[in-house]
Amino acid sequence: MAKKARDNSSSDIFSMLLETSKKEEKKKRAGLLKQLGVKEFFVEGSIRIDSKVCRGLECKLCIDICPTNALYWQRGKVKITEELCIYCGACVLACIVDDCIFIERKRSTGETEKFSKPNEVPKLFNSINGKKRRERVKSIFPRVEAYLERYLLHFS
Repeated sequence: MAKKARDNSSSDIFSMLLETSKKEEKKKRAGLLKQLGVKEFFVEGSIRIDSKVCRGLECKLCIDICPTNALYWQRGKVKITEELCIYCGACVLACIVDDCIFIERKRSTGETEKFSKPNEVPKLFNSINGKKRRERVKSIFPRVEAYLERYLLHFS
């Protein structure tokens, strides 16, 4: 019995330490982004570069386009400063190679987005803008009748 109690308390300590560490990382990240004047749009995210596919030596386009300078050159490879990455997708859009940079991000709504090809970024943006347009139209015209009433008066 005493051993089980000890195991539960030790796992609780480790989970508390992990939670504290994550809170400190988020606080550090928020401070860095605030200094840059960058707004955070995603609750969480991850970015990964496949070094076997990357042609960074030839182009460095992702490094040049990154708005927060999260990508940098080190020892012949493109590296990432995770604390600075806002998961915007600019690097994926600029990359000349498919499936080189992988981004996964989570919105405050809980929706998760994953992309790794340049042609996926405009599709994602168009999808997001389409949802915003639909919401805007629904707020103006909650019913079809409201739309018809407004525009039938102009033609009568």
